[in-house]
Amino acid sequence: MPRIAKGAVPSPNIWNTPQVYELENRAVDPDGAADAAMRALRSWAGGTVLDIGCGTGYHLPAFAAEAARVIGVEPHGDLVALARRRCADLAGVEVHAAAAQDLPLPDASVDVAVARWAYFFGPGCEPGLRELSRVVRRGGAAFVIDLDASRGAFGRWFSRTVPGYSVREVEAFWDRHGWQRQPLDLRMVFERRADLEAVLRIEFAPKVAEQAIAETPGLELAYPNVLRWRHF
Repeated sequence: MPRIAKGAVPSPNIWNTPQVYELENRAVDPDGAADAAMRALRSWAGGTVLDIGCGTGYHLPAFAAEAARVIGVEPHGDLVALARRRCADLAGVEVHAAAAQDLPLPDASVDVAVARWAYFFGPGCEPGLRELSRVVRRGGAAFVIDLDASRGAFGRWFSRTVPGYSVREVEAFWDRHGWQRQPLDLRMVFERRADLEAVLRIEFAPKVAEQAIAETPGLELAYPNVLRWRHF
């Protein structure tokens, strides 16, 4: 059994099928809209970046191309090993096995923290937000990128798969904690139809996934997201 950090919130898509999730990472946001939106709010050039829930480390090399130091944190031990292997030849990159609510970092040690499709859904995530307040330096920023379940077919499929998810409660949570938001109109573009279908099958309940496949012609689909941020 893989080692899982205490307090980790399960992420069945990447935890159970990291190879398919890799296809999803490659397909998402070929236009670089998410990174551009974050950079416009707070650049990480020359700074220290923390990637919370970094998975197999897919985004760490891109951060390392601009940042002086990059820290990945991931609760799933097998994914940590893959992330370390991916970044083995990159100077200034380190990956830790830990959960978002127990970051192995000193106070005020991070310039930019990013959680991309990881952990931060809303109510119940207060311990992770407290950790961000502890580790992000004054003048730094934290970003959370997540699916916008209120928009589009993707949001509808997600809501059918996770019926207990409340858009209203999630929005109220972020408002209470003083975070701002910006819609992101992302897209997924695949090289093969089989890859698109495989990704939909790890993202949604079986019946919902089959409906999503039937409703999605070709190799591309809209992926409505929201960027949330807070300056410190």
